[in-house]
Amino acid sequence: MDFDSHMFRRALGTFATGITVVTSVAADGELLGFTANSFNSVSMNPPLVLFSLNRNALSLRAFEAAGVFAINVLSQDQEKTSVAFARALANKWEGIAYETWDTGCPILSGALASFECETVSMHDGGDHVIFVGRVLRLKASEDGKPLLYFRGCYRQIDPSV
Repeated sequence: MDFDSHMFRRALGTFATGITVVTSVAADGELLGFTANSFNSVSMNPPLVLFSLNRNALSLRAFEAAGVFAINVLSQDQEKTSVAFARALANKWEGIAYETWDTGCPILSGALASFECETVSMHDGGDHVIFVGRVLRLKASEDGKPLLYFRGCYRQIDPSV
């Protein structure tokens, strides 16, 4: 390789992404959640999505054991939520409004879209584990704008466009 990890990260940062909070519930009832931009669709039939989680994440084992997860696509007014869930060892759930559906995974209020999923497979992704889930239930708002991430910063869609 003629590049280092810093150059790789900087190049990846040129791809604008939406921001999600991936949630689940541990076997003991503890609520799990982290900020991620590693979300995408896999298949329309069956309806499959994926996210990846760093192997060093404190919640990795709990997500692996849970068998279910939810993807919450954040709106541009949820930057504080994104920041809260990006912190390790913090009380991420303080002041966060949510509901639960069939699996018990938290569905964040105000999200542009939420996908409740059952984990169908996990794959090696180098320093991450890739989770593939079958969408069981979803909701999506017709209004609102996404919270975006580009070149290491939160961005918003230009309202004049």
